[in-house]
Amino acid sequence: MTQETALLSKTPVPGEEHAPSRKVFVKTYGCQMNVYDSDRMSDALSRDGYVSTDVLEEADFVLLNTCHIREKAAEKVYSELGRLRELKKEKAREGREMVIGVAGCVAQAEGDEILRRAPAVDLVIGPQTYHRLPEALKRARDGERVVESDYAIEDKFEHLPAPDKAKTRARGVTAFLTVQEGCDKFCTFCVVPYTRGSEVSRPVAQIVAEAEKLVEGGVREITLLGQNVNAWHGAGPDGRDWGLGDLLVRLAEIEGLKRLRYTTSHPRDMDDGLIEAHRSMTKLMPYLHLPVQSGSDRILKAMNRRHTAAEYLTLIDRIRAAQPDLALSGDFIVGFPGETDEDFEDTMRLVEAVGYAQAFSFKYSSRPGTPGAELKDQVPEDVKAKRLERLQTLLMKQQREFAQACIGREIDLLLEKPGRMPGQLVGRSPWLQPVNVDAKTSQIGDIIKVRIIKAGSNSLFAEMIA
Repeated sequence: MTQETALLSKTPVPGEEHAPSRKVFVKTYGCQMNVYDSDRMSDALSRDGYVSTDVLEEADFVLLNTCHIREKAAEKVYSELGRLRELKKEKAREGREMVIGVAGCVAQAEGDEILRRAPAVDLVIGPQTYHRLPEALKRARDGERVVESDYAIEDKFEHLPAPDKAKTRARGVTAFLTVQEGCDKFCTFCVVPYTRGSEVSRPVAQIVAEAEKLVEGGVREITLLGQNVNAWHGAGPDGRDWGLGDLLVRLAEIEGLKRLRYTTSHPRDMDDGLIEAHRSMTKLMPYLHLPVQSGSDRILKAMNRRHTAAEYLTLIDRIRAAQPDLALSGDFIVGFPGETDEDFEDTMRLVEAVGYAQAFSFKYSSRPGTPGAELKDQVPEDVKAKRLERLQTLLMKQQREFAQACIGREIDLLLEKPGRMPGQLVGRSPWLQPVNVDAKTSQIGDIIKVRIIKAGSNSLFAEMIA
């Protein structure tokens, strides 16, 4: 999945009113945190006069914000860089400059290797140092090939500009807000600890200030982000060590903020305070993405997940007791090294027991540098494919059943964007499904009462309630 992220212009300063603006094209791969990172990089660059373009050929600066989670992610980046190299040569023949940059997790993992394999690249910057992007870009435009992939000692969030009201308004009524980065769990299949570093939590005051700025810009729903978001902790203004549940309660006090979500969580960090937040907070949406990866205790141990299938199921029961309306989402990996037919059947039994509203499932792919890459007994690709097909069939059946169960329900719907049909607007249900409604008398940002009347393959349809 990609998203092209706009970079907005700064207000001219005296003497610069007639200076030509440079244009930048940003292509974002992967997770919500990369979308957030692209927005913050855009905020930083806009102070140097960069304006957005969605036309690649117009760009003076092309930035690929990359993801390293899936197999061959780096090779896809190199393939894209090959196409950009030809465009850069073409522009050079016309006497026009084009700087090429690579950001994100592939940049962190590959570093100097990107410069070696892709001579057209001028700039490589990791996710811990993107607050240095404007200075690094200046060096690149001066002819230096730049690699900024060290783990920055300084807090990058303190060095980034606050969200601008106009830019925030242009991005819509929902927003991401990173509160935690990195992971200390070291699952054997995962590259995150090596590309994002150890777990770091942002301070309460810094998070609240950014959330308030977003709400001032018209945001009505905020999703808190982290590689392991429910591991967030920090010193609260009351002197206690706060957990994510405490932070959510504090954010809910912001006037004008109507909805809160968070992702992605680890089962070992679902504490009592966070479960209580699901019970007591009306602004916290009844949706939880809680990856388990496998239903086999043997495979969970090999993955270093540090919980059993029974512990996961018990935790789900506790959360559902607190919030009976909860929709569950999860992640699954099939074909992890050593997975037997019985291990896979354990996963199928767990899925049947939980009943997911939606889920993400993948064949295991070896990530260089992770312990899983060194494991023996790799599962043949055809076996992985057959298992994945069975699992996805079951998960899609559960997703359809959940959507059908929504028919007839009355919900509050936050309108987010225009629909495909005249007068149609689209929002998301409390359980994160897109909802289409004929709402000619309403506008984006309104929260309206609707009744679900139909379930499509990937979205719901509703009618307004007077």
